Amino acid sequence: MAVQIPFVRDITFDYGECDELSPLIRRVVARNPSAFTFLGTGTYIIGRGNVAVVDPGPLVEEHIDALMKALEGETVTHILITHTHTDHSPAAAPLKKLTGAETYAFGPHGSGGGAEVKVEEDGDMDFVPDVTVSHGDIIEGDGWTVECLHTPGHTSNHMCFALQEEKVLFSGDHVMGWSTSVVSPPDGNMKQYMDSLKLLLERDDEVYWPTHGPAITDPKPFVRAFIAHREDREKQIVEQLEAGRHTIAEMVPVMYAAVDKRLHPAAARSVFAHVEHLVETGRVTCEGEPKLSSSYSLA
Repeated sequence: MAVQIPFVRDITFDYGECDELSPLIRRVVARNPSAFTFLGTGTYIIGRGNVAVVDPGPLVEEHIDALMKALEGETVTHILITHTHTDHSPAAAPLKKLTGAETYAFGPHGSGGGAEVKVEEDGDMDFVPDVTVSHGDIIEGDGWTVECLHTPGHTSNHMCFALQEEKVLFSGDHVMGWSTSVVSPPDGNMKQYMDSLKLLLERDDEVYWPTHGPAITDPKPFVRAFIAHREDREKQIVEQLEAGRHTIAEMVPVMYAAVDKRLHPAAARSVFAHVEHLVETGRVTCEGEPKLSSSYSLA
């Protein structure tokens, strides 16, 4: 059974323009649309005068120029990085050089415990934060306060940032406004992702601003739908095993029959993350360590 994600309002913006979203929040969207970034990376500016920048984005000169134009006359005091995929953190280096601001993040790519992360082509291996932050840390600025939430799953170093003055969560790629997140081993982990979603249900954030997509204005039903979607995927995998399909290569064309075949390799990695979770929780078995190419059976 397909899970319907709750409706969110359409996103509206012009590339290169700075959108006023709230008294403390502005956004500039990078022109890097793709099947994984939606219409592009949304870079957020927190505060007025002395400000923080969340997810400077990719190394796109046009975007960096637009961001600097939006920051004209202001001082950047903090650069906050949700995680180190190449559409989020690479522009931190030129922004730091131009502004002198320090970078804040959980750590380098894979620092949350992912193994063999060098296989990830979309990982920003060059980024190392000036200041490492942990779950529960508070970052204070001029008229704004941000709480750090470690939300591993999409990547092991993923952080969300909660703006306390407006009860807003900058959710990065943990909860996106247009699609479910990619969870791809070795650095992505489905159990951590599910636990991180459940963590958000314990909070009272009123609005999420994800790095991709529009605002999520009723977040708890949205998060519950994401959890239900993942649980439904695992039920589908069990059904595939019951039908005699024991490899991920056999499952994906059936499970993702309505999806563009060019996206099937990414879908396979998502299925692998689910299978790892099923093995870890004892519902599925395989000989040796779970691999993308392994043969699986019901326990």
